[in-house]
Amino acid sequence: MQIITILNLVQKFKSFVYTKAQWASAEKHAIEIFVEPRSNSRPQCGNCFKRCPGYDRLPTRWFPFVPLWGIPVFLVYSPRRVDCPRCQVKVESMPWTLPHNPKSPLTEAFAWFLARWAKRLSWKETAEAFHTTWDAVYQSVAMAVSWGREHMSTAGILSIGIDEIALKKGHTYITLVYQIDENCKRLLWIGQDRTMETLRGFFDWLGAEKSASLKFVASDMWKAYLTVIAEKASQAIHILDRFHIMSHMGKAIDEVRSDEVRSLKSKGKKPVLSKSKWILLRRRENLTDSQESRLSELLGCNLKTVRAYLLKESFQAFWEYVSPAWAGKFLDAWITRVLRSRLDPMKKVARMLRGHRPLILNWFRAKGQVSSGTVEGFNTKAKLTSRKAYGFRTFKSQEVALYHTLGNLPTPDFTHEFF
Repeated sequence: MQIITILNLVQKFKSFVYTKAQWASAEKHAIEIFVEPRSNSRPQCGNCFKRCPGYDRLPTRWFPFVPLWGIPVFLVYSPRRVDCPRCQVKVESMPWTLPHNPKSPLTEAFAWFLARWAKRLSWKETAEAFHTTWDAVYQSVAMAVSWGREHMSTAGILSIGIDEIALKKGHTYITLVYQIDENCKRLLWIGQDRTMETLRGFFDWLGAEKSASLKFVASDMWKAYLTVIAEKASQAIHILDRFHIMSHMGKAIDEVRSDEVRSLKSKGKKPVLSKSKWILLRRRENLTDSQESRLSELLGCNLKTVRAYLLKESFQAFWEYVSPAWAGKFLDAWITRVLRSRLDPMKKVARMLRGHRPLILNWFRAKGQVSSGTVEGFNTKAKLTSRKAYGFRTFKSQEVALYHTLGNLPTPDFTHEFF
């Protein structure tokens, strides 16, 4: 079976025909597929897409196509110019070019091919594997994201998770909103910064009707998020993320530990807390045997850090409750106990929990129906995706990479996907 026969089966273009396939040259290891317009066909204006009379032809252009057996393949064509009465003289529309960027030399088939591989490999690795440029991979992914966002469905969204990640150094953040329903977990929306206006942008995108149908919203305790959620989705059960609550406790313990390390050092005492940070921050069941042994030694010392650690560990029982009422009694008792301690960082956490008590107890009202831990899993993937797409450091490139990897975007139906 000849190459042209295969192409006519899997990649046929209306009003155009493949005329011949040839080896480019001894120096240039590539296959050239020549394309010509059908006889008596009129070209389409590249601006308004109306059929118009031809004007003349431009020099021959090579359009990268899907490689064959690792050999680069190019469509070779001399574009016609059209004399359009509405747009004047324009280059014709060519069906194999990118729909949103017809001036790009990439063919749409090759762009979808690169976009699929860019989900499996880093963008740099994709470019190297298929002998193209990083920018070509970026254009391909951007095309896939643009098409997917235009055709995605937002029906039936009941649960969302809201969080932020650092885009780069210097406190530059992006807000990420995920759908966390049991039957569908995906990245829904990305916004620049983490302000109230940023999150309002998401609810404006979702629409008032769909915002009013939300049943669960999971977030951290960032004030801007709390304010906008109460404003735009007050009917939903708002859950504070368990991970962030325990993260605040971990930071408080580390602050107590750092202060105590400096205090012991200034008094010339034995540095018993050196290299103990992660032993104190990890869950006890996740410690190695040597770390467990070291922790047992620390627990025998009368230290502020140990008291803070014990308060944190005792709080783990809070998550085992089923009834919000009994969980609330435990929380109140734990807060009272912490406020009577002399550990200022832990007291700060206790006051914060007391201020958000109703939202914290919503965790039990939503238990079994939605998992806020999904958001942290997505955030980990988002950070890995940002590293895989290194090269551009703009918000737009990060947005494209994240939607492509985490958005679960639809793709068009093809005769063949070239895998």
